[in-house]
Amino acid sequence: MDAVLGIDIAKAKFDVALLRSEGKLRRKSCPNTPAGFAELTQWLGRQGAPLVHASLEATGTYGDALAHYLHDAGHVVSLLNPAVTHAFAASQLARAKTDRIDAELIARYTATQHPAAWTPAPREVRDLQALVRRLDALQGMKTQETNRLEAGPVVAAVRTSIETILATLTAEIKAVQRQIRDHLDQHPGLRTQRDLLTSIPGIGEATAVVLIAELFDKRYSSARQAAAFAGVVPRVCESGTLRAHGRLVKIGPGRLRKALYFPALTALRFNPTLRALQIRLRAAGKPNMVIVGAAMRKLIHLAFGVLKSGRAYDATYARP
Repeated sequence: MDAVLGIDIAKAKFDVALLRSEGKLRRKSCPNTPAGFAELTQWLGRQGAPLVHASLEATGTYGDALAHYLHDAGHVVSLLNPAVTHAFAASQLARAKTDRIDAELIARYTATQHPAAWTPAPREVRDLQALVRRLDALQGMKTQETNRLEAGPVVAAVRTSIETILATLTAEIKAVQRQIRDHLDQHPGLRTQRDLLTSIPGIGEATAVVLIAELFDKRYSSARQAAAFAGVVPRVCESGTLRAHGRLVKIGPGRLRKALYFPALTALRFNPTLRALQIRLRAAGKPNMVIVGAAMRKLIHLAFGVLKSGRAYDATYARP
């Protein structure tokens, strides 16, 4: 393809920059609606670029529909980590930030760096992902209302209102959890993945569902790559004789790390592989949070292993 398309996405609209191999640049803004997607297709045809390599940042859900539309239309689509485009902008000494400028930066990054093509997850995985994210949102709202109730509202009517909302949220959480279980039962592939993941001591059904929807909806060449996406690999900071304590990079989705934190604590107590890891790291003088981070990373390695092999967890084959 001799043309790349940089897309800066927003809730109501998206800006695009079409960059040709000869350096010619064209810009356009379209509504972020199905009509706007059709308008973009017509415009690309008039520009003599019916198929392009299109890139947009993987931020929120505003770009999901457009990414799927472009993929289904035969375009190569890349979803970019915003940290990568931010670093590229800094390398270009960009002094201004607007939607039009961001679209051009994404186009130039695509033209020079050739990011990997994105392949959408199967429909059943996308549906599961939507349910998992809805459950996470409901649980967050319940926590907020619970905190308000525990703060002790002085007005009886306010307390009654909070209790009513909490009852509604509790019912909705149970309904979505039931929908998730039913969805897994209706799709043998997802059900098999859940059963393999829950064979790992420390990973329960709730964690397994998050891993299927948010982590293993993508293909990885190695367990290290999966752990890197989840943001549980250590960041090494060294300069001369200075060495800082290692911390997690925290680049990937925060909901993944949140879902793994308590399972890691459980696995450190009950999973023989992680108990051995804990003993080794403590003997090396590692602090507790470093050990927890290593446990989260090890759980992803174990999860990758059982899914790739199709065999349930066996401590005999798991290295600490």
